[in-house]
Amino acid sequence: MLKRMFAAPDPGRLRLRAATRAVLGIALAVALCGLAGHSLVAAVTGGLAALLALFTVTDPTVRGQAVTTAMLPAVGLPVLALAAALHDHPVARDAAFLAVVGAGVYARRWGPRGHALGVFAFMSYFVTQFLGTVPAQLPELYAAVLLSLATAAAVRFGAWCYERRLPPAPAVPAPGDGTGLRRVTTRQAVQATAGAGFALLVGQMLSHERWYWAVGATWWIFVNTTSRGETLVRGFRRFLGTLIGIGAGALVAVPLHGAPVPSAVLIAVCVFGIFYAAPVSYTWMMLAVTVMASLLYGLLGLLDAGLLALRLLETGVGMAGAVLAVLFVLPITTDATTNGWIGRALHSVHASAAAAAARLAGDEQADPTPHIRDLEALLARVRLSLAPLVHPLNPLRVRKRRALRVMELLDACAAEARALALVAADADASHDVRLTVACWRVEAAVQALTEAAPTGGGAPPGAAADDRPEPATTGHPAPQEADATVVRATEHPALRHLQALEQALVGLEDPLQRPVRLQPSAPS
Repeated sequence: MLKRMFAAPDPGRLRLRAATRAVLGIALAVALCGLAGHSLVAAVTGGLAALLALFTVTDPTVRGQAVTTAMLPAVGLPVLALAAALHDHPVARDAAFLAVVGAGVYARRWGPRGHALGVFAFMSYFVTQFLGTVPAQLPELYAAVLLSLATAAAVRFGAWCYERRLPPAPAVPAPGDGTGLRRVTTRQAVQATAGAGFALLVGQMLSHERWYWAVGATWWIFVNTTSRGETLVRGFRRFLGTLIGIGAGALVAVPLHGAPVPSAVLIAVCVFGIFYAAPVSYTWMMLAVTVMASLLYGLLGLLDAGLLALRLLETGVGMAGAVLAVLFVLPITTDATTNGWIGRALHSVHASAAAAAARLAGDEQADPTPHIRDLEALLARVRLSLAPLVHPLNPLRVRKRRALRVMELLDACAAEARALALVAADADASHDVRLTVACWRVEAAVQALTEAAPTGGGAPPGAAADDRPEPATTGHPAPQEADATVVRATEHPALRHLQALEQALVGLEDPLQRPVRLQPSAPS
């Protein structure tokens, strides 16, 4: 686990930049709240607002990120007022909390912006429970939130906007579009609300004061997951990270007794850890979150060993709520989700190869680079979707081997696609008619792997193959040069990469259980 966090690749040091910028932005926001004379409660609220603005806003473009950041107060401030107004009305407070949970998850149907606004709304309600906010505190909290968001925006979009020099991040919509309960986000909203309701009820049996930790655990387990398998794995990792974090908090936060300076320094370290670990290790991120929460409780004068133990119990309740919800309430299977992501990744492989071949054929407008970026984003989603199948605790060994093989071959496809794009970028690379033939073969292989599913996805690793259809060809016979079973890659590097790409696609026939015909076909 430790190796995964620190040995994971960090191209362009983006994780390091994001973590460092987050520390600076949040520290500056909290410092300005202090200079403005705000109380510790207001400073904590403002610091959380800055953290969420820097962490959850992930629009593909800088302009989109700025618009989403500007919209955060529109959802956060009314939710703060609602939660504070219902502070002394438990039944209405709990019902409103569950409504915010459902609306926040449902908002993901509108992509990264909906996701960010949903998270901000939920956390605005959560923080009022954490701090015991009452209506009289609202003016000060509003001022702290607005000041902190403005500070975070100034750091992100002004002082340190490294994204302006980067290509826009690809947008990866969730698979399984539909209407009503066929839509993934709708089903997840129902699941999350049901799971949060269970967590709320059981959490209040454990504690009438800290029950909200259980609801928070359920909420965050649902974030960035789609299938029940992904949710189960994320729940396990959250509980493990919390368990380790509780131990670290007992060793670090309890002895400090809320000392301001060392607590502030360690909170900054935790913030760095949250941002640096989040892309590669949810367990390590949760460890940092748990230690930071312990330090905040210490600053508020509420920390003791019993509180840490209660947090672990509430996290377990929240995990149980999420698990029960994804298993029994409108379940979304791992196979169905994996199916969609693999299909999209395969189509991106073909699109990048076709664009590279067109570029080599003399089309200056053809550019495989956007397709490569899309492919990288889709492969990240495939890895997340396959995580339940490759988890060490998964007892289904055959499916685990198939899933590992699928990921290995998809990584090989991506490597060859990247290499082919580099060759296509070479102005001296000469066109060869065999490139067109090889691209036809890649297209035929991708079609054979994906055509069986209505959504364009191949069969998931380990799925039954009893009813698999015969692959169809795309039409016209290929030129005479393509009569050989294998296109011979001689001196042309692009041909070598295309041949390796085709071999990787054909290798997917067995783990995906989709037959691939080697006879090439030309596009109609």
